Amino acid sequence: MLDIAPEKVSHVIVRAREIDTKVDAWDEPGDEADAASVLENRGDDATEAELRAFIAGLNVDESVSLVALMWIGRGTFEPDELGQAKETARAERVNPTEDYLLGVPLLADYLEEGLDRLGISVEDAEEGIL
Repeated sequence: MLDIAPEKVSHVIVRAREIDTKVDAWDEPGDEADAASVLENRGDDATEAELRAFIAGLNVDESVSLVALMWIGRGTFEPDELGQAKETARAERVNPTEDYLLGVPLLADYLEEGLDRLGISVEDAEEGIL
Protein backbone atom coordinates (compact mmCIF):
# COMPACT_ATOMS: atom_id res chain seq x y z
CA MET A 1 0.00 0.00 0.00
CA LEU A 2 1.22 3.48 -0.85
CA ASP A 3 1.66 5.85 2.06
CA ILE A 4 0.95 8.89 -0.10
CA ALA A 5 -2.38 10.05 -1.48
CA PRO A 6 -2.72 9.65 -5.23
CA GLU A 7 -3.73 13.32 -5.39
CA LYS A 8 -0.33 14.31 -3.99
CA VAL A 9 1.39 12.13 -6.57
CA SER A 10 -0.73 13.78 -9.26
CA HIS A 11 0.35 17.19 -8.00
CA VAL A 12 3.98 16.15 -8.45
CA ILE A 13 3.21 14.75 -11.93
CA VAL A 14 1.49 17.95 -13.08
CA ARG A 15 4.27 20.22 -11.78
CA ALA A 16 7.03 17.96 -13.13
CA ARG A 17 5.38 18.06 -16.57
CA GLU A 18 5.28 21.85 -16.40
CA ILE A 19 9.01 21.91 -15.70
CA ASP A 20 9.74 19.33 -18.43
CA THR A 21 7.92 21.39 -21.09
CA LYS A 22 10.07 24.45 -20.54
CA VAL A 23 13.12 25.17 -22.66
CA ASP A 24 16.43 26.75 -21.83
CA ALA A 25 16.40 30.53 -21.55
CA TRP A 26 16.28 32.27 -24.91
CA ASP A 27 19.59 33.80 -25.80
CA GLU A 28 19.48 34.60 -29.52
CA PRO A 29 19.52 38.37 -30.04
CA GLY A 30 17.01 39.67 -32.55
CA ASP A 31 14.54 36.81 -32.08
CA GLU A 32 12.36 38.55 -29.50
CA ALA A 33 9.08 37.69 -31.27
CA ASP A 34 9.86 33.99 -31.14
CA ALA A 35 11.22 34.28 -27.62
CA ALA A 36 7.87 35.48 -26.34
CA SER A 37 6.16 32.38 -27.69
CA VAL A 38 8.09 29.81 -25.66
CA LEU A 39 8.29 29.05 -21.99
CA GLU A 40 11.70 29.65 -20.53
CA ASN A 41 13.47 27.60 -17.91
CA ARG A 42 15.44 29.82 -15.57
CA GLY A 43 17.43 29.02 -12.46
CA ASP A 44 14.92 30.85 -10.29
CA ASP A 45 11.91 29.04 -11.77
CA ALA A 46 8.88 29.40 -9.50
CA THR A 47 7.34 26.10 -10.62
CA GLU A 48 10.46 24.16 -9.73
CA ALA A 49 10.78 25.99 -6.42
CA GLU A 50 7.15 25.19 -5.61
CA LEU A 51 7.62 21.53 -6.51
CA ARG A 52 10.81 21.30 -4.45
CA ALA A 53 9.01 22.81 -1.45
CA PHE A 54 6.04 20.48 -1.93
CA ILE A 55 8.23 17.36 -2.00
CA ALA A 56 10.34 18.63 0.91
CA GLY A 57 7.13 19.08 2.91
CA LEU A 58 6.14 15.43 2.59
CA ASN A 59 6.63 13.24 5.63
CA VAL A 60 9.14 10.38 5.50
CA ASP A 61 6.55 7.71 4.64
CA GLU A 62 5.17 9.83 1.80
CA SER A 63 8.66 10.54 0.45
CA VAL A 64 9.60 6.87 0.59
CA SER A 65 6.39 5.89 -1.23
CA LEU A 66 6.98 8.54 -3.90
CA VAL A 67 10.47 7.21 -4.62
CA ALA A 68 9.23 3.61 -4.59
CA LEU A 69 6.42 4.54 -6.98
CA MET A 70 8.89 6.16 -9.37
CA TRP A 71 11.02 3.00 -9.28
CA ILE A 72 7.99 0.84 -10.06
CA GLY A 73 7.09 3.10 -12.97
CA ARG A 74 10.67 2.92 -14.23
CA GLY A 75 10.67 -0.87 -13.98
CA THR A 76 13.28 -1.17 -11.24
CA PHE A 77 10.69 -2.98 -9.11
CA GLU A 78 7.51 -4.82 -10.02
CA PRO A 79 4.15 -3.75 -8.52
CA ASP A 80 4.12 -6.79 -6.22
CA GLU A 81 7.49 -5.62 -4.84
CA LEU A 82 6.13 -2.33 -3.47
CA GLY A 83 7.08 -3.26 0.09
CA GLN A 84 10.64 -4.09 -0.96
CA ALA A 85 10.84 -0.87 -3.00
CA LYS A 86 9.75 1.17 0.03
CA GLU A 87 12.27 -0.61 2.28
CA THR A 88 15.02 0.08 -0.24
CA ALA A 89 14.00 3.73 -0.59
CA ARG A 90 14.02 4.13 3.19
CA ALA A 91 17.41 2.40 3.57
CA GLU A 92 19.08 4.31 0.72
CA ARG A 93 17.72 7.72 1.68
CA VAL A 94 20.81 9.94 2.00
CA ASN A 95 19.98 13.03 -0.07
CA PRO A 96 16.87 15.19 0.07
CA THR A 97 14.08 13.48 -1.83
CA GLU A 98 13.36 16.59 -3.87
CA ASP A 99 16.97 16.69 -5.13
CA TYR A 100 16.89 13.02 -6.07
CA LEU A 101 13.51 13.06 -7.81
CA LEU A 102 14.00 16.33 -9.69
CA GLY A 103 17.23 14.89 -11.06
CA VAL A 104 15.38 11.95 -12.63
CA PRO A 105 14.63 12.43 -16.33
CA LEU A 106 11.02 11.52 -17.19
CA LEU A 107 9.94 11.77 -13.53
CA ALA A 108 6.31 12.54 -14.43
CA ASP A 109 6.15 9.61 -16.84
CA TYR A 110 7.58 7.20 -14.27
CA LEU A 111 5.18 8.34 -11.54
CA GLU A 112 2.21 8.07 -13.89
CA GLU A 113 3.32 4.62 -15.01
CA GLY A 114 3.84 3.59 -11.39
CA LEU A 115 0.28 4.58 -10.48
CA ASP A 116 -1.03 2.75 -13.52
CA ARG A 117 0.97 -0.40 -12.71
CA LEU A 118 -0.48 -0.34 -9.17
CA GLY A 119 -4.01 -0.06 -10.57
CA ILE A 120 -4.55 3.53 -9.42
CA SER A 121 -6.38 5.75 -11.90
CA VAL A 122 -4.23 8.74 -12.80
CA GLU A 123 -7.25 10.52 -14.28
CA ASP A 124 -9.24 10.20 -11.04
CA ALA A 125 -6.30 11.43 -8.97
CA GLU A 126 -5.73 14.41 -11.26
CA GLU A 127 -9.35 15.60 -11.13
CA GLY A 128 -8.76 17.69 -8.02
CA ILE A 129 -5.46 19.06 -9.32
CA LEU A 130 -6.40 20.38 -12.76
